[in-house]
Amino acid sequence: MTMKASFKGKFDVDKSSGTASLAFNAGNVKLRATMTDAALVAGPSLNGLSLAVEKPGFFIIDYNVPKKDVRFQFMNTVRIAEKPLNLTYIHMRGDNRTIVDGSLAIDPANKLSANYMVGTKNCKLKYTYVHGGMTTFEPSYDLTKNVWDFAVSRKLDAGANLKATYQTSSKMFGLEWSGNSKSTGTFKVCASMNLAEELKTPKLTAETTWNLDI
Repeated sequence: MTMKASFKGKFDVDKSSGTASLAFNAGNVKLRATMTDAALVAGPSLNGLSLAVEKPGFFIIDYNVPKKDVRFQFMNTVRIAEKPLNLTYIHMRGDNRTIVDGSLAIDPANKLSANYMVGTKNCKLKYTYVHGGMTTFEPSYDLTKNVWDFAVSRKLDAGANLKATYQTSSKMFGLEWSGNSKSTGTFKVCASMNLAEELKTPKLTAETTWNLDI
């Protein structure tokens, strides 16, 4: 039986946090337990503990132990005019929220996505264009707020990626530098700034994840 462990640490100027998870395969499904530092700070407890059952590409069921809440996620792919349409259905029982997410790959460089919260007017549309396999442009439109958001990312050497985002409603500008290594895990460094504020002070966060095979 193959078991995988991961440890995730996050640091920002306001608060630092950590997460540990342990996963192993049981036939064609994956079992995972995740614990945040809330379970250890005040002594061993069930706070921050969640359990999950996953069949990759089909479903994920998450159970939040302290809240006794369940989150269901089901995935499926259908074909429209020979184009793959990926559908994801998410239901949070505690919040009584249901979200339907779909993405249609027109070709390797162009993709259309939609995210809709059932029973509300919350709907977001996104267009993704990959130029030369290296640069990705992602404009998105929020139908409820009638605003546009923009993202541009660029692949760098050694598996790193640089991404810039801008939210027109909040005038929030962000930069993200991330990378992935089979030997050292993943890292992400983010800087965000509200351009509407007179004193434009950037907020910095750093996040890293170590993956281990047991």
